[in-house]
Amino acid sequence: MGPLAGLRIIEVTGIGPGPLCGTLLADMGADVLKVDRADAIGGDALPPPTDLLARGRRSAAIDLKHPDGAATLLRLVERADGLFEGFRPGVMERLGVGPDECMSRNPALVYGRMTGWGQDGPLAHTAGHDIDYIALAGALWSFGRRDEPPVPPLNLVGDFGGGGAYLAFGMVCALWETARSGKGQVVDAAVVDGSSLNMAMFHSMRAAGVWRDERGANLIDTGAHFYEVYTTSDGRYFAVGAIEPKFYAELLDRLGLDAADLPDQYDRDRWPEMKERFAAVFATRTRDEWTAIFDDTDACGAPVLALHEAHEHPHNAARDAFIEIDGVRHPAPAPRFSRTRTGVPDAAHAPGADTDVALADWGFSPSELERLRAEGAVVQT
Repeated sequence: MGPLAGLRIIEVTGIGPGPLCGTLLADMGADVLKVDRADAIGGDALPPPTDLLARGRRSAAIDLKHPDGAATLLRLVERADGLFEGFRPGVMERLGVGPDECMSRNPALVYGRMTGWGQDGPLAHTAGHDIDYIALAGALWSFGRRDEPPVPPLNLVGDFGGGGAYLAFGMVCALWETARSGKGQVVDAAVVDGSSLNMAMFHSMRAAGVWRDERGANLIDTGAHFYEVYTTSDGRYFAVGAIEPKFYAELLDRLGLDAADLPDQYDRDRWPEMKERFAAVFATRTRDEWTAIFDDTDACGAPVLALHEAHEHPHNAARDAFIEIDGVRHPAPAPRFSRTRTGVPDAAHAPGADTDVALADWGFSPSELERLRAEGAVVQT
């Protein structure tokens, strides 16, 4: 089920952005085979079924450092539409399964590469994590409050928003082109590149002179009183984002404030004063009381929910935004399609749990599998 049904993708398992890419492709119906490290079995990975970023695909444990393990991957490549990996530049080449080797077996292969810094450049061979990539992309600078250090936005902006999502997009773009040309190509997805592109709107606003470099001084970075999170009387939080004047007018109405007694909405010099006034009003009621006041309005207010609360919110429940798989709540596949609908993914499989059946489906005979297991090139758990 799903719009990518029929595609065969090999995921050489990595961390962070790579697994998100695999989840996105598998959610959309692609047959994604996770190639896990043979020595990862019994390691410190999240145990199934709690590993949400491993859902929807089978796992084959292959030792790519073993000559027959590398040869096994090249056999799989012959039947694949795409492959993606998340090692530093040069690692796959040293294993004998780089783009040249793989595409010599399958010239139509789309070969995705997920790194933090990209395949070239001064930092390409150095280590890093999400916080480093978004720091150099100019993104981290913008998260935080006035006169305080930047605050890392989890790893949503870099690893996931700037990395895994762009890799999935790049894979689908290349697969679309290959369907017409018959030729494969390499997709170089770098977290720093995607994170930089995610900041395009703010580069635009800065160029136009309407965005300041200082944190907490702008329209949507907690500078404005009408785009902020406020503490309620029960110590919880309520978020407002009434940017447009008509929505701001309704926000004031819900707060019981008279616009005639207040400065203009966009008088930046008065924003700090207005934040204090809004904070005092929000402190008079509980979060749920404010939720009821703002419910079904255009005042652009919403309760700040913890993860477990998001599962139960009436809007999320009505849209089946969360689904249960083997007793664990998952965000549902997104986006949604009117005709080629997606199914409910399987829970994560343990590394190596599907080695025999998956390799058999990809063309390996029982005798070949027995030999590969005996030599330690593959592992079946």
